[in-house]
Amino acid sequence: MPLRSIVRTLAIASPLVVLLTSCGGSPTREPPIDPDVARAHIQKLLPKGVSNPAAWAQDIFAAFEALDIRPTTENACAVIAVTQQESTFQANPAVPGLGAIARKEIDTRAARYRIPKLVVNAALSLESPNGKTYAQRLQSAKTEQELSETFEDFIGIVPLGRTLFADFNPVRTGGPMQVSIAFAEEHASRYPYPVPDTIRREVFTRRGGMFFGIAHLLDYPAPYDDMLYRFADFNAGHYASRNAALQNAISIAAKTKLTLDGDLLIHGSAEPSQTELAARKLADRLEMSNDQIRRELERGHEADFAQSKLYRRVFELADKARGKPVPRALVPNIRLQSAKITRKLTTEWFAQRVDGRYEECLRRK
Repeated sequence: MPLRSIVRTLAIASPLVVLLTSCGGSPTREPPIDPDVARAHIQKLLPKGVSNPAAWAQDIFAAFEALDIRPTTENACAVIAVTQQESTFQANPAVPGLGAIARKEIDTRAARYRIPKLVVNAALSLESPNGKTYAQRLQSAKTEQELSETFEDFIGIVPLGRTLFADFNPVRTGGPMQVSIAFAEEHASRYPYPVPDTIRREVFTRRGGMFFGIAHLLDYPAPYDDMLYRFADFNAGHYASRNAALQNAISIAAKTKLTLDGDLLIHGSAEPSQTELAARKLADRLEMSNDQIRRELERGHEADFAQSKLYRRVFELADKARGKPVPRALVPNIRLQSAKITRKLTTEWFAQRVDGRYEECLRRK
């Protein structure tokens, strides 16, 4: 039997074990965790060649403890697979051509906000505290942490820097799992370590990057029977795989072609998306008004969206149209866009690559 099938079988069997035990009158409890055993197990799952594996295992286990996530082989391997894919276990990985990428991104954003290039050049030509100009520091930056700190220094010291360039920091993700800095800042209250400076800077440390990366990957209830969809969500956003499956069901029921990208609405706009327009075609069969459809689609980022009337009725219609259950999770069809990406990559490519590393890790067990 393939390893993935064994894991699924065990996952399905666990509730039955709990039920049978409870029928006998003895309440079941999760077995206690021995930290030393758990850390040693995580360390054994790491790929060969990882520098300072004991420290990586410690930070992974500490994040599991702080987030109340069981240090199972599956959870540990999911974290290891993402970290291996994103940074090959470097807390602050170097990015080739980072300086040029950053300058291009700054110029692009300046043009978008109609800030003259002359103003940008003049600001970047000022001397920074270390004697180099900001332009020189940007150009010589090798890591995202170095680049981010240069830019934070820049907007804090240069006249009008914060007013003109506060939103221009080109570094939006960082650390060994390349987690969103915005996500880390939003969830800073759960961070278990002292913060000597800023959460942004903590993301570029091993302990901070792993904590927030693990929180983004595992610390939300997901209705998936395959870790592949968590990997897709890590790249595309929480519940993107669930929502892509809903788009597929709407497409089937309404006989309308849709892009299965997991985006149910147009962000920041009251205009209906193609998904919403397709759902409106089903309004009578859903027994819902257009306003009700809109309100329920706005819940697409919530964990309990799968219990909504819209979600349940759409899948009932799609299952009936196909004569069998349609998928409840699909990897979103998204082209990855980033200043650092020079190839045609997709969320599916990312999810499959990480899933392959995940399978390798399970075999190391």
